[in-house]
Amino acid sequence: MGWHAELRLDYRVEHGRCLARHRHMGPLRILQILYPEGDAVCHNVVVHPPSGLVGGDVLDTAITVGTGAHGLVTTPGATRFYRSDGETAVQRTQIALAPGARFEWLPLSAICSSGCIAENTLVVRPDADSELIGWDMCALGLPASNQPFQRGSIRQRIEVPGIWLEQARIDAQDDLLMNGTLGLAGQRCVGTLFFITGTVLPRVRREAVLEAARGAIGSHALAPTAGATSPHPQIVIVRALGPLVEPVFELLRRVRAVWRAELWQLPATEPRGWAN
Repeated sequence: MGWHAELRLDYRVEHGRCLARHRHMGPLRILQILYPEGDAVCHNVVVHPPSGLVGGDVLDTAITVGTGAHGLVTTPGATRFYRSDGETAVQRTQIALAPGARFEWLPLSAICSSGCIAENTLVVRPDADSELIGWDMCALGLPASNQPFQRGSIRQRIEVPGIWLEQARIDAQDDLLMNGTLGLAGQRCVGTLFFITGTVLPRVRREAVLEAARGAIGSHALAPTAGATSPHPQIVIVRALGPLVEPVFELLRRVRAVWRAELWQLPATEPRGWAN
């Protein structure tokens, strides 16, 4: 039997300050509540003390963001999916946004060790005039440490019910997917940054968001393997492929900064742990 851990996190504005209330079961909890931008934006660092998942482990996170609240969640390190003897290691996150809420979902990467059997799911439910900037980064193996992703698989799913569904299964032994020109083309980190709204974006604003992203991508080393698109009037996506986590993280970090300025007229304030 593996660990089953749960975290419930609720953001509300009270007396002019965004507050975060939380409760947990098992080894998944809030490490820090920080206000580097003042009372309006509440930053939280979520930790999983075992530092990784093996077959049978389940991490369930449910986040609600109240009207007018602005929360931000990151992690101090990567989520690691270790080798499994047959059971699936599962990470599930649900985020519900009330009207007028803002949220930033910015965990560090998920690292898939060779032999893992992993499932990583994110479901976002935005209400009217709510907005979310978030990302998902999946690293396959540890190429820099000569630990390639030779066996195992991960199922990825990102969903905004009724609006957008993206899902994939990456199998280490699917050579066409792993190395083919229409697949990962030998790259071992996949990053997706998304802007999700509860209301259809006016065309002018959507184009401005796309142009801001494309401008940031154009001057980056990963420009040949990255791009921005809008598959739905409430969704804008940036996708990047890279050989390692670090350049993908740097690119998504850069786009997130320009989106913050373009969308919310906020500076590119980063979680404290990213400075390390």
